Amino acid sequence: MQTVLCVFGTRPEAIKMAPVIRELRRRPDRFRCRVCVTAQHRDMLDQVMRLFGIEADYDLDVMASGQTPTQVAAAVLAGLEPVLQRERPDWVLVQGDTTTVAAAALAAYYARARVGHVEAGLRSHDKWQPFPEEINRRIAGVAADLHFAPTEQSRRNLLAEGVPDDAVHVTGNTVIDALHWSATIPPDEATRALLAEVGVGGGVGEGADGAPAGPRLILLTAHRRESF
Repeated sequence: MQTVLCVFGTRPEAIKMAPVIRELRRRPDRFRCRVCVTAQHRDMLDQVMRLFGIEADYDLDVMASGQTPTQVAAAVLAGLEPVLQRERPDWVLVQGDTTTVAAAALAAYYARARVGHVEAGLRSHDKWQPFPEEINRRIAGVAADLHFAPTEQSRRNLLAEGVPDDAVHVTGNTVIDALHWSATIPPDEATRALLAEVGVGGGVGEGADGAPAGPRLILLTAHRRESF
């Protein structure tokens, strides 16, 4: 039995960690899965947690108005230390390249816990683009003991940095697992009403291929610190 502490704090992290948490919890004979959220994003994180039915064992609730990456990192380091002391996990899993990821990986290293990095090996090779993600993911990569790379290119990036080949596993991107999972979740009444209002249909599974009948809808959300 190994204790695995999954740490995340933003909406994209939650989306991509949800399938990992589900698989860990399907194997209770092998893993004791614990969840710690930093709430670097509060409302957006909570939306995803509700969607996938994930409840946090620990909530650091670090989000503050106008917070800087430095303030987030300091709050995560301070808040995570007692959690690590209490749980003494065999593994800490982090995902991606947020400030939560960098700080959690560093805190886990200080606690002498092994670190698994989901979506490892993404690189722009320009520390300012994207900011601060490029350095965040490099920090996580330095601390990580296992690197779960989404693509072969990501694997090559890690090998070029001296990461041992047996520490890198090409897994694909867990966002695809989350996509397939979410497609099976029936929309709630508010969503059905919104789909009907925009003329897409009120539910799922109405077409011959399992897709909504009528026009198809693509929802794109985008945000960057540079655009604030």
